[in-house]
Amino acid sequence: MRLGIRLLFAFFVINGIAAFFVLRVFMAEIKPSVREVMEDMMVDTANILAELASSDLAAGTLQGGAGAQSLFAQQVRRYASRPVDATIWGLTKQTLDYRIYVTDAQGRVLFDSENQAVGADYSQWRDVARTLRGEYGARSTRAVEGDDSSSVMHVAAPIYVETPQGRQIAGALTVAKPTRTVQRFIDRAERKVFMGGLLLLALSAAVGVAVTLWMVWNVRRLRDYALSVQGPAAGDSGALPATALAIPQVPGELGDLARAMDRMRARLEGRDYIEGYVRALTHELKSPVAAIRGAGELLLDDLPAADRAGFATQVVEQSERLQRIIDRLLELSKLEQRQHAEGRAPVALRDCAEAAIDQTRGRAAQRGISLALQGSGRSGAWEAELVTMALTNLLDNAIDFAPAGSTVRVQVQGSAVTVHDSGPGVPDYALPRLGERFFTTARPGGQRSGSGLGLAIVRRIMALHGGHMAVHNGSPGLHVRLEFPAQRPTEGS
Repeated sequence: MRLGIRLLFAFFVINGIAAFFVLRVFMAEIKPSVREVMEDMMVDTANILAELASSDLAAGTLQGGAGAQSLFAQQVRRYASRPVDATIWGLTKQTLDYRIYVTDAQGRVLFDSENQAVGADYSQWRDVARTLRGEYGARSTRAVEGDDSSSVMHVAAPIYVETPQGRQIAGALTVAKPTRTVQRFIDRAERKVFMGGLLLLALSAAVGVAVTLWMVWNVRRLRDYALSVQGPAAGDSGALPATALAIPQVPGELGDLARAMDRMRARLEGRDYIEGYVRALTHELKSPVAAIRGAGELLLDDLPAADRAGFATQVVEQSERLQRIIDRLLELSKLEQRQHAEGRAPVALRDCAEAAIDQTRGRAAQRGISLALQGSGRSGAWEAELVTMALTNLLDNAIDFAPAGSTVRVQVQGSAVTVHDSGPGVPDYALPRLGERFFTTARPGGQRSGSGLGLAIVRRIMALHGGHMAVHNGSPGLHVRLEFPAQRPTEGS
């Protein structure tokens, strides 16, 4: 199972469980909370009415069926017939729902606002019985058995009268109200809580998806960055391995992980780079070392002067070859440790080409080869020393392959320099590999005296400038074109 699916699944399970319990608590608390508020208000109402009824009860006008003649009874009945049209938070109320009855000290009903129970014995009802004993009396009774929506809440208050012995409970007044009258408010509150819960779940789901996508995106960036860590293979382009992706900029612990991976990448690339270098260098040094050893062993014997001179010459030539390999390796190593060229003042390509020709003119003359420069080119913020080094290596390579009596041409045009020789060229299969460390092709006459590092140095110099090297066969010879960018980038490739 993928990380994103696991995170989403875990988030929805946790969020779903939390939402279930929270909504369950809210939904379960709405109805009792509303009824508790309703009961609190009924307690106040019952006590106020009990005070208003106390004088009529003490005078006896509520007894013996004369309740209709008492002032309290008349006022209560006028209350029941009052018209009402109130809008309470969007819900309309058009009826008055209190039922009020009064009992004497024995629990017998003296007055009933609905004339349902006058004369009935209510002494066993919880509201009346407890109130007459001086306790808080309340009850909730269903009008229809088994139908909770028909429940009627009753709250009673004691009626006190003054006697020679002091204030005594002479009766109880009960206020009754059907719970269905507040059920609309309960239903609306439950709907709002339910819809709010659904909205909360939706928002939580959106946040969960966003967080998961953010997490998966950053983890995938780290994964891609880790997959891009590749060490150089032996015989590659000669440049330090470049990470395919820049180090991901992620916050928190993921950022720490990214930086740790970057340090690991640098160590791995450095190790693989050295391993590849050592393998290629060992392979390249085997031939001259073996030749020197063989010639040295033969020189230990008593040889004719001519043979001794030949073997001594071979030792010198192979030593020079080793020296060239070492020198170029040092040059390439310095270049590979750099991240970009450091040109400041504008540099003319023609000036660099002239400097490279001056450095190789003597060697070309020894081989009977002439050098020609054409074009003027442009100037740019390039590093003159590196550009000259690249052109010098190209000219050395061209001199090695050009036949005696031919001309090596250097053509400067715009921000590009092309070196042409009249040699045998390079087989098509070998063209893509030119510029790899220690990769060489046969010189004229079957010799393989090159180190394979000259073009590697050229390619690295072009990489530092943000340019590139293009190689193709001409008619005849090989054409190598160096294309520099018009503006040198601030960072290397």
